[in-house]
Amino acid sequence: MRNETPGSGRIHGPSVSPVPQYRVSEAAELLGVSDDTVRRWIDATQLPAESDGSGRLVVEGAALAEFARARARSARDPSGIERSARNRFVGLVTEVVSDTVMSQVELQCGSQRVVSLLSTEAVNDLGLRPGVLAVAVVKSTAVVVEKPGGGR
Repeated sequence: MRNETPGSGRIHGPSVSPVPQYRVSEAAELLGVSDDTVRRWIDATQLPAESDGSGRLVVEGAALAEFARARARSARDPSGIERSARNRFVGLVTEVVSDTVMSQVELQCGSQRVVSLLSTEAVNDLGLRPGVLAVAVVKSTAVVVEKPGGGR
C-alpha cells in the first residue's frame, strides 16, 4: 500500500528495491538454456540487455520475467476437459510410494517436479505408475511464495 502526501507528489511508505539484474549465465540458468542461446536472443534484440557498471551484459529482471512468460511451453493437456483451475502441470509419473491408505505420487512436469499425496485407492483407480502421463491440477489459496536469500 502506498501513502501519498497530498499535493507533494511524493510517495511515502516502504522503500522500493532496485530492479534486479541478471548476468547472461544467470539468465540462461533460469531459462534452462545455454549462455550462447541467451546471447543470440540478445543479439537478435529478442531479449533486451545492457551493460552494468562493470561492463558485463545484464538483463533486467522484469524483462527476463516477461521473456520467460512469453516463451513458456507446457505440454498440451490430453484430458480435453475445461476447468476453473489454471495451474495445470502435464507430466510423467516418475515414482509412486504407497501404503494401505495413502500414496505419494511424483511427476516430472517439464523441468519441474510435482509431488502429491493422495489415497492409494485413487492411485489404483487412476492406474498411476511410473511412465504414465498425468496432469497435476493445483487449486489452492494456500500457495507459499518464497524469495531466495540472494538479495534479488
